[in-house]
Amino acid sequence: MIIKEEIEISIYKEKRTLHIYVPDHLKKGQRCTVIYMYDGHNLFNDEDATYGVSWGLKDYLDAKGYPIMIVGLECNHKSNLRLCEFSPYDFYDPEWGEVKASGKELTRWLVEELKPYIDSNYPTYQDRKHTAIGGSSMGGLMALYGGFSYSNIFSKALCLSPYTYYVIKDILIDLKRASLNNDTAFYISYGSKECDKIKDLITYTDQIMSIQRAILDRSKVYLHLYKGHRHTESDWAKETRVWMKELGFERLK
Repeated sequence: MIIKEEIEISIYKEKRTLHIYVPDHLKKGQRCTVIYMYDGHNLFNDEDATYGVSWGLKDYLDAKGYPIMIVGLECNHKSNLRLCEFSPYDFYDPEWGEVKASGKELTRWLVEELKPYIDSNYPTYQDRKHTAIGGSSMGGLMALYGGFSYSNIFSKALCLSPYTYYVIKDILIDLKRASLNNDTAFYISYGSKECDKIKDLITYTDQIMSIQRAILDRSKVYLHLYKGHRHTESDWAKETRVWMKELGFERLK
């Protein structure tokens, strides 16, 4: 089932919608692994998705029967506030203008307020082994940041097409300083058709490879370049079975 629940984000003093997937097939007393994800409105139903196509995660998980809960946080849809809230770093974007980041504060809220709330009200495992974080684009950046900054909380991070363009230096600085548990696993992916120009794809590839190198000596990285994939929900939806397998979700009983 999908539960839509309003929650106040204390740091903004604003309410947002949580899109929460809870398996219908849970046995009595059974608990779930939890994946906290960004852009929750794009995860389950096409009618909720920004561009009319979702990841279809409800149908996938219903069919597989895994004991997995997904807690999807809807973004701020006003102006460029999604970029501000879903970025840990300030930057300037030619299209969206000045981005004043509050992503570090939002990640701390997720860890210190949202997770305890979910653990208190839903049938979850609370330990890091059963806690993951994920997202795409700006949400992918947030998942990457959350994965390396709070690897004491998250054992897995799925980072699809993470936004890195104007913040790569900040990412690498924070990643170098981060204390990573050596069993933390990162799934990082992007598509060959995400960039309009080949030189931009080369730059993006170099940035992704720099992130991989910074993680590999301390944790696991599953890196994918998908031929023909674009920066769209429909292409990210095609990756579900891959990250489910590589991050070990398929082994859950």
